[in-house]
Amino acid sequence: MKGLHVAILGATGMVGQELLDLLVEREFPIENLTLLSSARSAGNRILVGGKEYAVQEATPEAFQGVDVAFFAAGGTISQEWVTPAVEAGALVIDNTSAFRMREDVPLIVPEINAEEILKHKGIIANPNCSTIIMAIVLKPILDRAGIKRVVVSTYQAVSGAGGRGMDELRRQTEDYVAGRELEASILPVASAPKHYPIAFNAIPQIDVFDEDGYTKEEWKMIRETQKLFNDPEFKVSPTTIRIPVMRSHSESINVETITPLSPEECRELLRHSPGIEVMDDIENQIYPQPLYTSGQDSVFVGRIRRDLTVEHGLNLWVVGDQIRKGAALNAVQIAEHAHKLGVFTQK
Repeated sequence: MKGLHVAILGATGMVGQELLDLLVEREFPIENLTLLSSARSAGNRILVGGKEYAVQEATPEAFQGVDVAFFAAGGTISQEWVTPAVEAGALVIDNTSAFRMREDVPLIVPEINAEEILKHKGIIANPNCSTIIMAIVLKPILDRAGIKRVVVSTYQAVSGAGGRGMDELRRQTEDYVAGRELEASILPVASAPKHYPIAFNAIPQIDVFDEDGYTKEEWKMIRETQKLFNDPEFKVSPTTIRIPVMRSHSESINVETITPLSPEECRELLRHSPGIEVMDDIENQIYPQPLYTSGQDSVFVGRIRRDLTVEHGLNLWVVGDQIRKGAALNAVQIAEHAHKLGVFTQK
């Protein structure tokens, strides 16, 4: 397999670091590696696969000769650097929300729509982490039984708010145990006028609200799922919640199917679906938990049971590492599929 020139914009961040680990772990064919960041982080040195690399400040010249550029530094930075990267000939795989809903940008989860990669015009978007975790489980059900509607409540880890969110949970936990007042400055939204402690709490707000009372995070789950399934009428009703867990998002998903699908059939279906691991043995208290799914590639499903209130309904409990499959792993898988499809040989 041809070696590629790979660049990572946001190499010093949480997703950037996970990308580097995965590229090494999965033996992605790297011939040259360019690590990019803001001027503030430039000059840092990072060990990748036993070799040390210096982090460079992002410039238009830094993208020359790059085959694939992973963007993981925030939407504003993605918008700033996407044109220089694409004009230099790189395929940009973006981990932000900046391009997800653009009609000319494929939104990809390889287990769902890898063939859409070939429609790229220099940019491919990674969906929101909560969308990926939900959609990967819904796709086999959709194909087998059709879906009338979905109701989902998420229980999202503080790492979804970045390293500062994780630091705040650690600090607040220590303060709570010591009997000190809990100070909050990050959650639910750092730019909001009011903040709440996350330690020993649950905050029913992720991102800002719109006029309908839904948050941006909830609208992402609706619109991105519709785009992934190529169905603008696909019905998703989400509520997104931040909980005091460091890593891995959990989702309680209620699915109303068009044709019957029993819990037993659903388990067997998901057990043989890519990217999914079924953990569903209630007699032995086996079900997915974020503490034990962190650092794992799969999306885990359990508590599969019939919804007794509708004719064709199922309840599922789904957990996935949002930094891994919800961001970095999905991006690397996109690049792997692009390579197999000959995208880089066409340059």
